Amino acid sequence: MKRLFAFLLMTVLLVVPALTLAENDAQPIEIKVLILPKFESGEMFGDFPGEAQLYYEGYCMGGEEYDIVGGFEGNKLYVKDGVAMYVTGMGKVNSSMSLFAVLSDDRFDFSNAYVISTGCAGSAPEYTVMGDVFLITAAVDFDLGHHADIRELSEGAITTWFHDPSYDSSSHKILNAELMDRLWELVKDVEIATTERTRNYMAAAFDNADWATRDPKVLRGTTVSGDNYWKGTYDHMNAELMVKTYGCPDPYATTEMEDAAMAVVMDRMGMLDRFIIVRDSVNMDVFMNGATPESLWDPEFEDSLASEESVESADIFRTARENNFKVGSVIIDAILNGSL
Repeated sequence: MKRLFAFLLMTVLLVVPALTLAENDAQPIEIKVLILPKFESGEMFGDFPGEAQLYYEGYCMGGEEYDIVGGFEGNKLYVKDGVAMYVTGMGKVNSSMSLFAVLSDDRFDFSNAYVISTGCAGSAPEYTVMGDVFLITAAVDFDLGHHADIRELSEGAITTWFHDPSYDSSSHKILNAELMDRLWELVKDVEIATTERTRNYMAAAFDNADWATRDPKVLRGTTVSGDNYWKGTYDHMNAELMVKTYGCPDPYATTEMEDAAMAVVMDRMGMLDRFIIVRDSVNMDVFMNGATPESLWDPEFEDSLASEESVESADIFRTARENNFKVGSVIIDAILNGSL
């Protein structure tokens, strides 16, 4: 009996380390494309889409799900056929921490992966209309530098931001120009849509200007990432000044809350050359049609951004997300079939 027990004990001692070694030696799962939306409105499929749903339905539904240590609480990494998607959470801290956590997970091989940030944004009047989709070629951090309240500045001042070169290593990132040119050739003619209600709203806000009533299209542009949802003429001019100061290759086009920080993570991970940003416009960066700061963010205001009946943002949102997916799927398919 003692010999049998000793034999069984020895077997366990040999088998358990062997199993552990086999687990540790398991080949990481190769990821070709990592898609990074920031939020989802409800369920991951079948209802009103947030930033994730269309991409989940198109590429990850029915695949595997993984918990990510250090990621956004409760969110999963969805993986199917070389495509992964993770909802990062909104804001620069959430999105950059989530991205770093995903890329650091040794169960997955991102050594050749393209990383695509996708989401909605505000956009610049005269260059853009709601519904446009943007291939972003540079990302600027709105918050790095010095900001002052317009009431504190000299009379006649029109910008309230001041450049500080000590932040330049992380204040802006220029994306891979060669890659952007190749992507532009793929997506520049993708046909996208708008809604009549949004078109009429834009026409009323900007006196039927030709630029405001045009059909939406795919554009190149620079995005400006802020930790707050800002609007207004002064900050619009600040954004334009930042883009000019940093020598970005394309005009200021969008404002959102994540991409500059995520670009810093990609740079530090040695992956900036494979970082792609696709944004769609769901509102403008200035106040329109009588809206004020007090009214637009007041839930009691009939056309506040919190209202499901809001023309600005709510009416165009689904259409803009569909536009984004039309463009993004062209890029993803090109990566997967090796034509990029």
